[in-house]
Amino acid sequence: MGPVRWARLLAFSFPLLFLIAALARSTAAQIDPSGEWAPRFDEDWEERIPGPEIGDYLGIPINAADRLRGDSWDAALIELQENQCRAHGSDYGWRGPSNLNIWKEVDRATQQVIAYHTHLSAYGAEQTIWMDGRPHPPDYAQHTWQGFSTGKWEGDTLVITTTHLKENWVRRNGLARSDLATASVHIMRHGNYLTVAVITYDPVYLTEPFIRTADFVSAPQQTMAPWPCEAVDEVDRPEGQVPNHLIGLNTFLDEFPANYGIPPEATRGGAETMYPEYQEKMKGMKRLPPPAKRVVNQ
Repeated sequence: MGPVRWARLLAFSFPLLFLIAALARSTAAQIDPSGEWAPRFDEDWEERIPGPEIGDYLGIPINAADRLRGDSWDAALIELQENQCRAHGSDYGWRGPSNLNIWKEVDRATQQVIAYHTHLSAYGAEQTIWMDGRPHPPDYAQHTWQGFSTGKWEGDTLVITTTHLKENWVRRNGLARSDLATASVHIMRHGNYLTVAVITYDPVYLTEPFIRTADFVSAPQQTMAPWPCEAVDEVDRPEGQVPNHLIGLNTFLDEFPANYGIPPEATRGGAETMYPEYQEKMKGMKRLPPPAKRVVNQ
């Protein structure tokens, strides 16, 4: 082969090799989150499993409207038939008592990932995360517990944008999240561990974005049973009665600050309570006397 033909071959080969290397780097940056995952409850155990305290809004950027929703809430609402099988929204479901399965859907012709699918054991919740560039539907499209989600890769992080969510809660003590909220979910895999960071944006009830994280560990041998749920009458109550607390009449709101020695003002939440500087302000706030110790007869 003459020198001219060698030069032409090299001139053609170098751009091709550069493209192949670039594609390889791009693919290598995408760490596939597919697999079976078991939840880790080392973070926020008290909130995620037993449930948050009534009146504990500390560190949540709620506004006055959401504070009123929380103050009016009664735990007996969960016993109503319409709430017994009420699923977690996809922005909250990651923090539930759920095992997780993630799998991908691949186009057979192009071998490109069309979507990722997730299944959470609690309520049998399933979410589709479209990876093919399709747009989100118009505002008037149906809202669901899981919403409509699209994903993209930012380095080795899978970033999910979710819209069209039904109203749900931002914390399981009455604080609500509206159906105008959107969520940005960041899935990060580090070997056998998965971290999911969820940022909720709600123009109705939150004054700032609210971020929470959950962790999972690889569990390739786990199996998940179905989650059947059938609503029944659990408590006899007058027909049409809805458990609630009228404004200023919820006597349970002081229990949390009294039990933990936290100023009641701080437990009312708001964006200011999210930041470390607020601890200095708390030092000058009034606290409630500790509750009287109960004496048990021996």
